[in-house]
Amino acid sequence: MPIVHVFLWEGRKDEEIKEMVKKLTKVFVDMGIPENAVEILVHDVPKTRWAIGGEFASKKFRNI
Repeated sequence: MPIVHVFLWEGRKDEEIKEMVKKLTKVFVDMGIPENAVEILVHDVPKTRWAIGGEFASKKFRNI
């Protein structure tokens, strides 16, 4: 069974997350994997805990 971890900056709406989970699940179903075998874990990470190139996303992407 596939286990998918998705790391995102926190702040997305529940409906956006639900839609993403449906679409990711469909990718595996289209490959012949039963829907109930697909596990998806969504990790909402604050920009203050996510660094890119040595700089926190809260600073580097403050307008996003």
